[in-house]
Amino acid sequence: MKLFQINATVNSGSTGRIAEDIGMVLIADGHESYIAAFNTNRPSKSEVIAIGTAWDRKLHGLKTRLFDRHGFGSKTASRKLVENIKTINPDIVHLHNVHGYYLNVEILFNFLKEFQKPVVWTFHDCWPFTGHCSYFDAVNCFKWQTECNHCPNKKGYPASWGLDQSKRNFYDKQEIFNGIDKLQIITPSKWLAEHVQNSFLKNYQVKVIHNGIDLNNFSSRQDTTEIKEKWKLSNKKIVLGVASQWDKRKGLQDFIQVRQALSKDIEIVLIGLSTKQMKVLPEGVTGIARTESINELAELYSASNVFINPTYVDNFPTTNIEALACGSPVITYNTGGSPEAIDEQSGMVVNKGDIDGLAKAIDKVLENGKEHYAPLCKTRAEQMFNKDDRYNDYLKLYEAMLS
Repeated sequence: MKLFQINATVNSGSTGRIAEDIGMVLIADGHESYIAAFNTNRPSKSEVIAIGTAWDRKLHGLKTRLFDRHGFGSKTASRKLVENIKTINPDIVHLHNVHGYYLNVEILFNFLKEFQKPVVWTFHDCWPFTGHCSYFDAVNCFKWQTECNHCPNKKGYPASWGLDQSKRNFYDKQEIFNGIDKLQIITPSKWLAEHVQNSFLKNYQVKVIHNGIDLNNFSSRQDTTEIKEKWKLSNKKIVLGVASQWDKRKGLQDFIQVRQALSKDIEIVLIGLSTKQMKVLPEGVTGIARTESINELAELYSASNVFINPTYVDNFPTTNIEALACGSPVITYNTGGSPEAIDEQSGMVVNKGDIDGLAKAIDKVLENGKEHYAPLCKTRAEQMFNKDDRYNDYLKLYEAMLS
């Protein structure tokens, strides 16, 4: 079997690591794996195909900002991608994020309709069925169920500073994305699956496959003395937050606010901050730049007493399950599929924006102690989110679609 995956990144960020892990499962089973992406800086076990150039991506970004036509730039890059697919002639094409300023969806999907090979499409957000945004719940807008227009989230990703073409985009996507004979949509959360079934893509089959992680990489570290000393966290209770990019959407301000309600022996540690953000952190908050070191990340998860995810828009964040695998209980907002990662024994769910509720949940978890939660967290991760199990689900799906 030849598998050809398409995503914005390879082996970087949550979606890039998912694509990489799926490829590794295929390779281990004796199959061929190819991944096409714009960001190809990270090493990969699959054969990597680069899509477009930095200049092409800038032009696509400009088209998005001025004309609100995200997903409709990158024509030359997309035609070259199509030629690569034809040359490799894969048995299965697996799409991940087809947004990200690097791909022309019209060119790609017109080809896939002619190609007549099975297509799997994993949705990592809501962009495929809205006229503009990647997360409609950022503004609690449900126009996408009937017709997008006068977008209230025009400046949300992928931001438009000029025109509002949400209505045009909505109908273009509806026509372009429908009509593939053998297309299976996958969502990592039940939450997203339910919304897809209420969208213009409702005629496709939708299956839930939770994200998985490598439990050899993300596991509880017994001795965290060195990592604590490195970041001057010895003798501190650690409240951890992790994001690839921190902004209002990820709850950065909520961390700042909740800091005021916590005792001084508690240190909030945020991984993934920019240099500018780190310069303005209040006392009691330690900032760490984004790291590609999985070992360091696992050490920090293991060193933390509790992992907090006050996200305002999300599908099924892998940071939750990485924390569980390292024995850290998770407190998350009731956002998207984020609560699906935990149960009452491995964490707590708080309403969006409830800073007082967040502080009380942190105090409650710290009072119970990490030793109360750690075995239950690790067991849940092992039973539900082992990448070998979850990505073998994809292998079984591929085989079923080819039979």
